[in-house]
Amino acid sequence: MGSAPQIIRIDTLEDVRLDAYTRLTERELRSVLEPEKGIFIAESAKVIERAVDAGLEPISFLMGERWLDQLMPLLERAADDRPGADIPVFVAPMELMEQLTGFTVTRGALAAFRRPPLAPAPSFLRGLVDRAAGGRVRVCVLEGIVDHTNVGAIFRSAAALNVDGILVSPTCCDPLYRRAVRVSMGTVFQVPWTRIGSEARVWPHDGLRDLHEAGFTCASMALADDSVSLDDPALSEIERLAIFMGTEGAGLQAKTIAGSDLTVRIPMAHGVDSLNVAAASAVAFWQLCPHADNGYHYRPGMFA
Repeated sequence: MGSAPQIIRIDTLEDVRLDAYTRLTERELRSVLEPEKGIFIAESAKVIERAVDAGLEPISFLMGERWLDQLMPLLERAADDRPGADIPVFVAPMELMEQLTGFTVTRGALAAFRRPPLAPAPSFLRGLVDRAAGGRVRVCVLEGIVDHTNVGAIFRSAAALNVDGILVSPTCCDPLYRRAVRVSMGTVFQVPWTRIGSEARVWPHDGLRDLHEAGFTCASMALADDSVSLDDPALSEIERLAIFMGTEGAGLQAKTIAGSDLTVRIPMAHGVDSLNVAAASAVAFWQLCPHADNGYHYRPGMFA
């Protein structure tokens, strides 16, 4: 017989056991207890299901009363995966959940998960190459993107369009920020990702070094006189390709473009010179990534 979820009914948001949901900031969530044991919040049944499927460790669940029966199979599966863990499931009246979220609860389920370990960039890249077994590898490097909505949307496109992995620069926002996770629809748990570069002051030199040492050709998405068109057939022939996407507005740093092996532009009409970074990433992924499932199920930390 499987483990039973620990159902706890609550009637106030002042309960200290709900601090992760009600009072801790995103920064505090990342460093709760100690940095390597930080947590993040997942919202909605679909996102929570994808986190559980990815093998992430739940700390607690919080949901409106009417969601309990619907989510019970998922809660039982999470309990079975962590026997003896006594993972609390806090259940609140729907009116209380609406106070917490600030809107009518259509995603009236939340969960706190332990942040997974991130592999060092060199071992992460080796893992992707080994997994490809001689096939083509496509990764995306996010430089300095500060809008969590854009990061979440890029992850969703990466999952849909078969990107092998994402690397996040020191100045890029956190892919496990609550809004980024929500916008990604939980695909942040499906696409392999890690951080690249030790700190902002030496970026992008250490990141470019790691990619070049792993045999990747680095392509900056930017407008430049010497750029090649995204539909250039030669791009599809590159065995290991790292696609650099820059921050909103300013785009990639000049030193990133200069240190890349080539610059790539998206051909556009009607005098439009650029797209939103999330839209541009989807176009680039469609053109440069193989249109087939990559054939494996990622679990965070598998390339550590």
